[in-house]
Amino acid sequence: FDKPLLCHAIDPELDSEGYMHEGVVSARIGVPGVPAISEDIAVARDCIIAEYTGAHVHICHVASKGAIDIIRQAKKRGVNVTSEVTVHHLTLTDEACADYNSATRVNPPLRSADHVQAMREAVLDGTVDAIVTDHSPHAPEEKDVEFRYAPNGFCGLETSLAVMLTDLYHTHVFDLNTIISKMSCEPAKLFKLAGGTLKEGSVADITIMDLNKKWTVDSSKFYTRGKFTPYEGKACTGKAVATMLHGNFVMRDGVVCTKK
Repeated sequence: FDKPLLCHAIDPELDSEGYMHEGVVSARIGVPGVPAISEDIAVARDCIIAEYTGAHVHICHVASKGAIDIIRQAKKRGVNVTSEVTVHHLTLTDEACADYNSATRVNPPLRSADHVQAMREAVLDGTVDAIVTDHSPHAPEEKDVEFRYAPNGFCGLETSLAVMLTDLYHTHVFDLNTIISKMSCEPAKLFKLAGGTLKEGSVADITIMDLNKKWTVDSSKFYTRGKFTPYEGKACTGKAVATMLHGNFVMRDGVVCTKK
């Protein structure tokens, strides 16, 4: 059908007993961990099936260094597999879970620094095709519970670009072209969407950035009703200051426009 198959590649049996990445931090704070191989095994399976069928398989929110290496090797063999990584898997480690903040409970879990470094390297070498928000808001009463009882995910849409600019652009890990490409141009090409380009005649869906705007994350000002974020109180440099949809401003200076 010439459609990509988007896979949440986690082995459910290996994933079922844990609540965060299995490692030093999970052992220290006494939380059952999820081994990284729960992701590796599922990604390996999906790459093998993609190679067998010729179908386009897209691996969502890769977080394991083993999984990303499997994807890298599959791409070298010509397998039609693509991948994405989230902003939080590029900028946070499992140390963020050490205070049992339920905002840090995600799936795949936040992993250790070696996995984060592998994700960054995969962005730079092209193994990762897209950087995504994995925006997953939950009602306050759902997330405001003990760590192990909280659902996975948090609201990522309103912080994603700012965190990328603050932690990865201004620190010279990624250049601006890489961030724009992975968050806009390549995803549009990957899923055959009409955006991702400023060519004449293309759809005028545009984000305008202020690379040096200083601000502090305050979830009480979010438009999303899900207010939980591990970036609460984070001092950021850089922000999306305006958004255009079909040539019309729909957001300016953090305020959604109600009129054209």
